[in-house]
Amino acid sequence: MTDPGAAPPDPTADQPIREITVGDTRITLLGTAHVSRLSAEAVAHMLEQGHYDAVAVELCPSRHHALVNPDAISKMDLFQVLREKKASTITASLALGAFQQRLAEQFGIEPGAEMRAAVNIARDRHLPVLLIDREIGTTLKRVYRNVPWWKRMYLVSGLFASLVSREDVSEEELERLKEGDMLESTFAQFAEQSRELYDPLIDERDRYMAARLLTETQDGHRHILAVVGAGHLQGIERYLQQPPAAPAETIAELDSLPPPGKWGKRIPWIIVAVIVTGFVIGFARSPELGWQLVADWVLINGGLSALGALIAGAHPLTTLGAFVAAPLTSLNPTIGAGMVTGALETWLRKPQVGDFARLRQDAAHLGGWWRNRVTRVLLVFLFSTLGSAVGTWVAGFRIFDRLAG
Repeated sequence: MTDPGAAPPDPTADQPIREITVGDTRITLLGTAHVSRLSAEAVAHMLEQGHYDAVAVELCPSRHHALVNPDAISKMDLFQVLREKKASTITASLALGAFQQRLAEQFGIEPGAEMRAAVNIARDRHLPVLLIDREIGTTLKRVYRNVPWWKRMYLVSGLFASLVSREDVSEEELERLKEGDMLESTFAQFAEQSRELYDPLIDERDRYMAARLLTETQDGHRHILAVVGAGHLQGIERYLQQPPAAPAETIAELDSLPPPGKWGKRIPWIIVAVIVTGFVIGFARSPELGWQLVADWVLINGGLSALGALIAGAHPLTTLGAFVAAPLTSLNPTIGAGMVTGALETWLRKPQVGDFARLRQDAAHLGGWWRNRVTRVLLVFLFSTLGSAVGTWVAGFRIFDRLAG
């Protein structure tokens, strides 16, 4: 029987906590579980009992904006997304959000509740909130760049297969979420066995968050509460105890995107040069052969891009646009077929207010990606781009097969 006079249990009792002193600043690292109500209670308890002059959270500006303005995504301009080449990043973010929605539906747990508690209580107490994590878009791009090209499609397909699946989240996945965030949990099965994934996904972020905390110690803060995922606690602690000589340089290094290899820049143009050379050779032999090669290029490249648009549920005119645009855009690496088809689909089937309002809910279900006009534009962009890319290689082999025959 519980003693009515006994003190309530301390919610921080089972939470990992580290105290580190850097110069004149004390940093309290609170390791939390992103899907645990107890972690949110621990954050509230520490802010009520402790004397802190700043609260650091494992959030980047984009994720913080989504946390405090959950309806912001409903105001995005699809034309601008396509023009700025952010369609792939938005699609990945929605897919990650789908995993959160599945957790909410299955367990009644709101992932990130401890971060929301930290931000809200800090705001109520007029304490500065320090966003110490790296931008999610930069992390995704560094992950993608760090993985060998032949593993990328496997990675992307695994991401969407797991996130739009309607199977229940297993207890093993739930336990994994208690150690890391959505990014880590999504790619955990790969990261555990792949250094190419572990470095940008986990180790680099440990270094980044430690460097961000070190820069904040130079801004006059004397006691910082840092709320981070338990899986990052050990790494951040290690890098704080072995600080870099110039934290700002570390941040700049980890914020930059690794430049693509020289062949990564040249290959698209080499492919264009090879295809055009094939046309020239064909016409030099005979006009009939030359026009036959052009027909192969248009039918295969345009046909596969149109097929991708069709699979995505595109408007008939968008599908026709894919067929016309792909053979031309494939000869100009600066413009993709998806930019044309995405813009066409947006213009022909302009998303309604209700599509944006239901965006996160629809993205959590496989059928919702086709039903919602916003996500369908993204699918049209991705599938028509993929179709054109495959068509470029298939048509290229077909052209040189005819020339060799």
